[in-house]
Amino acid sequence: MFTCWESKPCPGKWEVAARLGLMGRFLFLAFPGVARELKNWRLMASRCPEPHLRRMALASIGAKAFHCQGGSVFSAWTGSYRRELIRAIVALQTISDYLDNLCDRAGVQDGEAFYRLHRAFVDALCPGASGCDYYALYPYQEDGGYLQELVRSCQQALARLPAYGPLRERACRLAELYCQLQVYKHIQWPLRVKSLTTWLEPLLESLPERLYWWELAAATGSTIGIFALFALAARGNYTADEVERVTAAYFPWICGLHILLDYFIDQQEDVEGGDLNFVSYYRDGQQAAGRLKYFVDRSLALAAELPDPFFHMTVVQGLLAMYLSDAKVDEQGLQATRCLLLESGGPAARRLYRLCAFLRKVGIV
Repeated sequence: MFTCWESKPCPGKWEVAARLGLMGRFLFLAFPGVARELKNWRLMASRCPEPHLRRMALASIGAKAFHCQGGSVFSAWTGSYRRELIRAIVALQTISDYLDNLCDRAGVQDGEAFYRLHRAFVDALCPGASGCDYYALYPYQEDGGYLQELVRSCQQALARLPAYGPLRERACRLAELYCQLQVYKHIQWPLRVKSLTTWLEPLLESLPERLYWWELAAATGSTIGIFALFALAARGNYTADEVERVTAAYFPWICGLHILLDYFIDQQEDVEGGDLNFVSYYRDGQQAAGRLKYFVDRSLALAAELPDPFFHMTVVQGLLAMYLSDAKVDEQGLQATRCLLLESGGPAARRLYRLCAFLRKVGIV
């Protein structure tokens, strides 16, 4: 464990009780719900007629189940509609992970094919949308209805949420940004950075605070801003101001932190695989650590101003705990940055880190 921070005062009884309650709902209600959903999708994926699609679908579930587990924390924020929320989150995240494999691991670099595939991601957010042939431009196509069924499942779950309609446009806007990123970051290497910077330039200029292009790109690659909107839809009784504040906190800050942490722990893996890694664009490790800390600080500050700040701050602290407890941090000698970020996250982040380390040790995540 760590020796890089000083002993902190014990949290108050209210905070301990609230955090235990949240963690209890997360581990004992959300996790089993995710497991049930993934079991069904794994069974359907195993029946894909095309061997390549079957392999990519099963690999996305097998290697990336923790994405669905992490996303399901938003179901712990709600009372009613927990099952529908988990179903929507798992379906959308499984689409994301599956399509990422199709774009990243198949030897295909056709931007038009990638964009067509990712229409499934946007359609999933639009109950009633009929969809299209998502594989029309892709070299492998026979999935036995797997992708269409994922889209339909997400649509049906969202249609049952009491207040999704007014949030649909915002969710689709974030989804369009996500899909555009997936296209540009997977096309031919010589075109990637130029395409990304050209696309992001007007978005960067519209932000109230200047970010590096790769930081904004990272923010577009996160699904948790969409999941936060799902959770608002499940809770209902939100105001326009609350929606605006939640959206502004998650995009670009909490979403950006999410994906930057993902790239932070994958640096060596991406070098070996020849994959684009946004953290590699920082000048050096010191600058990367400083900017990641800044994202932590801004995310926590904005989360503290949201309705139910305890929950949103826990999301930020949970991101730190989940990613920084990965064995890849020690394997790459990144312990100093881990200490810095956990210090910024506060005592709760360090306690969640220890919990995540234990859950990894016993194989739950």
